[in-house]
Amino acid sequence: MYAIVEIAGQQFKVEKGRKLYVHRLQGDEGSSLSLDRVLLTDNDGQVNVGSPVVKGATVTATILKHLRDDKVIVFKKRRRKGYQVQNGHRQYLTQIQIDGINA
Repeated sequence: MYAIVEIAGQQFKVEKGRKLYVHRLQGDEGSSLSLDRVLLTDNDGQVNVGSPVVKGATVTATILKHLRDDKVIVFKKRRRKGYQVQNGHRQYLTQIQIDGINA
């Protein structure tokens, strides 16, 4: 069984036991959270598509840890103009583990 869930504006395919990295969520490490923006559920070929969400369907997850992603370098240059700008960025992430899908 799997589900398509919207978490912090992004869509993820989730299954029981899967670990995901999502944008930083509120909550302490080890705490449980319930995700109610379930867009689609599939139970052994029986697909249920919501409009826009599946009514009564929730996904429970546990926050494993808060961390930061690897650094991404943004480099801009205009040739022959002497223009160079270099910036770095590290995204704040949360690692969650899916505990169950209630459809």
